[in-house]
Amino acid sequence: MAANPLVDLGRFGQSPWLDFIERGLLLSGGLLRLVSEDGITGVTSNPTIFEKAISGGREYDRQIRELAGRSAGVMEAYKEIVTEDIRQAADVLRPVHDTTSGADGYVSLEVDPDLAYDTEGTIGRAEELFRAVSRPNVLIKIPGTREGLPAIEETIARGIPVNVTLIFSVQRYEEVAKAYIRGVERLAASGKSPHRVASVASFFVSRVDTAVDRLLDEVIPRWPGSPKAETAISLKGKVAVANAQLAYARFGEIFSTPRWKELASRGARVQRPLWASTGTKNPKYSDVLYVDELIGRNTVNTMPLPTIDAFRDHGKVADTLSGKEKEAREVLDTLGLLDIGIEEVCEKLVRDGVQSFTDSYRQLLATIERKLSEAEVD
Repeated sequence: MAANPLVDLGRFGQSPWLDFIERGLLLSGGLLRLVSEDGITGVTSNPTIFEKAISGGREYDRQIRELAGRSAGVMEAYKEIVTEDIRQAADVLRPVHDTTSGADGYVSLEVDPDLAYDTEGTIGRAEELFRAVSRPNVLIKIPGTREGLPAIEETIARGIPVNVTLIFSVQRYEEVAKAYIRGVERLAASGKSPHRVASVASFFVSRVDTAVDRLLDEVIPRWPGSPKAETAISLKGKVAVANAQLAYARFGEIFSTPRWKELASRGARVQRPLWASTGTKNPKYSDVLYVDELIGRNTVNTMPLPTIDAFRDHGKVADTLSGKEKEAREVLDTLGLLDIGIEEVCEKLVRDGVQSFTDSYRQLLATIERKLSEAEVD
């Protein structure tokens, strides 16, 4: 039998996670099969995924009828529906979590996106969600906004595992990693073992190419046939991977300092970079582009189901992250010559990402409210 590229990722220190959750997948045993056959070791969720699952699936109707029968409000219903899915996924992944001594086997649950710019609100909600799910292998997702940075530190200091989401720039990634380290230091200073918390830093990939390619397409017709136009053409589909490669290089530097080594000697875990938004959006690019090009030790790649299927079928497994800093820097420097600033692009992507998740979250609540009303009528 041919080797499964998804399983083979483990040889290079990468954990494949599923960027999808719905009750049908849990009840049918689909997630268990992905874990046992494809080596999937984690699950991520977000408000958009939940909105699609609940609005389009009948698997939630029974629970919604029960909630309507006891006159549950929208927020109570939302909490119970979502935490039930997260608990079930966490239970499927618990053997992975136990076998790896807590290094893997996590499922992620997002803090309400309308708290993205509210530090104290995020801290409170993170603790509430972690207690509500009541599973050790749950990561609470906190957005990598400026307001999110102190929330990340405080949540880690309280011993709650965190998945920092919506990271687009190397600069913000560095700020996130340092917030995590401060949180671990505070946890250790309180007399608790730093080994008790895990964290990942979700660095978004394909959305960067979507945004930058659009700007490159504006450059090309301005100077048709010129060196600038040729440069713009040559950069299409390359900036997102280069951006992530630079983040990985910075990860290696941050987590090899004496400051970190002292914490590591006490059992602290590195905050692994997690490549998010890895489904290819441009049909002209390989459907496994953001997996093939981002394989390396101490990383996670969370993939939607179509990308998992594609990588299982024709993915190529090799270390594609080590030693890439120089060429990645050249790509970003060349982009700057076209007056396209990666930091500005990434800052807009953060704002757009928060807005997108907020819109999905509000739509999700509206869907639950409608279904509760329908159930009361029935």
